[in-house]
Amino acid sequence: MSSHSAQSKIVEAVSAEPHPLQEIWQAFRRNRGALAGLVIIVLIALTAIFADTLAPHPQAEQYRDAFLLPPAWVEGGSTRFILGTDDIGRDILSRIIQGARVSLSTGAMVVVSSLLLGIVLGLISAFNRGLVDIAIMRLMDIMLALPSLLLAIVIVAILGPSLVNAALAVVIVQLPHFVRLTRAAALAELGKDYVTASRVSGAGLLRLMWITVLPNCLAPLIVQATLGFSSAILDLAALGFLGMGAQPPTPEWGTMLSSALQFIQRAWWVVTFPGLAILIVVLAFNLMGDGLRDALDPKLKEG
Repeated sequence: MSSHSAQSKIVEAVSAEPHPLQEIWQAFRRNRGALAGLVIIVLIALTAIFADTLAPHPQAEQYRDAFLLPPAWVEGGSTRFILGTDDIGRDILSRIIQGARVSLSTGAMVVVSSLLLGIVLGLISAFNRGLVDIAIMRLMDIMLALPSLLLAIVIVAILGPSLVNAALAVVIVQLPHFVRLTRAAALAELGKDYVTASRVSGAGLLRLMWITVLPNCLAPLIVQATLGFSSAILDLAALGFLGMGAQPPTPEWGTMLSSALQFIQRAWWVVTFPGLAILIVVLAFNLMGDGLRDALDPKLKEG
């Protein structure tokens, strides 16, 4: 009876332990700023997915009787155009909603591409100490030595202004951060006993890289990807503002700012609302990234 009761107590203790994902979620939800950021991101993502349904007007439709119409709550505004219209009569709200789809989809493509390339190069560098490691890391150091926006501008100037080329430039700009982070995390894991045991048991190089080491390096990479999302959106908006990203009439927030800059003194709404959209999205991703960092870092949890 005593052994049976002891076993049942062990089973109850094991079942009572929360799942690691539950622990992460509990730590994350305690950060109100991170939770608010997550809610905002989910709402904006849903807006981007259902942009065609939510947008009150076609984003490229020009209303000849409504040039530079102010928002609905301002004198002279109309409830037909809640946030007003731009200089050629297009509804600003519809263009911001459609711009959410452009910005989020392009930002996601940038982050996923730079993350995957960074993981591959970082693991290759960590597992091949010597000339390969030196060559990869010196190249990353050279890229990091240049200001990120300046490097992106140079790349787009060579390739030509377009949304695709701007996205490619931002991928290259963000790549060094993921490479260095992956390499550092992999090197920290390589000296641990479980990796040595895997080597002794005959695990091949690819298995060590992708199955043994990589899963234990994901926590800092997830945080960096979240923060990198906000940087990607900001860089894409900056390139669009400089005329080197998305080209009109694509409803990209940076491009909307660029085309409306000349009207800032007499039509504040054409600049304010696209700028607020960029601010809110970037702030939300930064808040969520900070919350994920706190939730995934064991040292911060202990403190």
